[in-house]
Amino acid sequence: MTHRERFLRTLHFEPVDHVPDMEFGYWDDTFRAWHEQGLPREVGSNEEADLYFGFAPAGQVPVHQGLLPGFEYEVLEVRGEQTLVRDEHGATCLIHTSGQSSIPHFLDFALKGRHEWERDFRPRLDPDDPRRLPDPAHWEQLRKEWGHRDYPLGIGIASLYGWMRDWMGFERAAMMVHDDPGLVEEIMETITRIVIKTIEFAAPQVELDFGAGWEDMCFNMGPMISPAAFERLMVPRYQRITDTLKRHGVDIIYTDCDGNINQLVGLWLKGGVNTMFPVEVAAGTDPIALRDRFGREVLLMGGVNKRALIAGKEAIRAELGRIKPYVDEGGWIPHVDHRVPPDVTFENYLYYLAHKRQVFGIPEPAPWEERKPLEWGTTR
Repeated sequence: MTHRERFLRTLHFEPVDHVPDMEFGYWDDTFRAWHEQGLPREVGSNEEADLYFGFAPAGQVPVHQGLLPGFEYEVLEVRGEQTLVRDEHGATCLIHTSGQSSIPHFLDFALKGRHEWERDFRPRLDPDDPRRLPDPAHWEQLRKEWGHRDYPLGIGIASLYGWMRDWMGFERAAMMVHDDPGLVEEIMETITRIVIKTIEFAAPQVELDFGAGWEDMCFNMGPMISPAAFERLMVPRYQRITDTLKRHGVDIIYTDCDGNINQLVGLWLKGGVNTMFPVEVAAGTDPIALRDRFGREVLLMGGVNKRALIAGKEAIRAELGRIKPYVDEGGWIPHVDHRVPPDVTFENYLYYLAHKRQVFGIPEPAPWEERKPLEWGTTR
């Protein structure tokens, strides 16, 4: 069974030899900690880790749905252990000079209202900009390669609220829903048009397997906007996006949202987004409760509590045992419910991977030295 067949069959509740062996990723600080605990120093990125640990691959069509061009990244000032920068969203923020992983301390945002939208953002969000699509020669080469692929291939569905929050900041984005709902609708509508246009370009030419978005619009107490506003502003636009995908045979559609998503799951399902990812248990989103509540209507990717990996081997065994009966029913690809933090030791992570593979019948990959690409490390 190929990676692609296994992915599709699992998320359609069909029999498989085993669930896909996939994981979310790692923080930069995790690599730094693990290098001192036994991880080869040549493994320093999520892409390299996927190869090193032997996870199942997946691909995504290279269309550009965001700001085009983005704002120029600029270092404005170095302040001891912190650096003041203007990022690709136009936001001014302080980051650790050392490169240590942390949430930036935001000081200002580029999108403050309609004036900045008209001047600085809407020109960068032209749905008809030809740069949103791949170079024709490269596209033809990719199409030929994808015709023989053994892994799932998806396309982005962007972000209706999360991007706007990055451009405006949390408080302004939340208030704008009430202060200028017309502007919020215009921003979301523009993004929706871009997404649909790029899907309509790619889907007739390539057999796609999934749609993938990003929102991150929930804290551990719930969503950043009310469910009523979500239903009014976002559900109809999600429906247009997901209907476009479904017309082209794509019925696995997820968006990445951390935090407590319980109040939004039913609305995402109403909008056609049927796969919850990464199902952050520590924030109050229990994947078993979602399955009990929504049945086979909801698909799951993630849902393994990262705190169990911090706690140790007994907690890891208990967590995987807790979810096994539900994973065995199908419709669930189990992996850690966010990027693995440096609090998880390398020893505990290796134990988690070995036990996960044992519990779900996933074959252990061959030793790394046998799988390492010949060109590995030549660009380091």
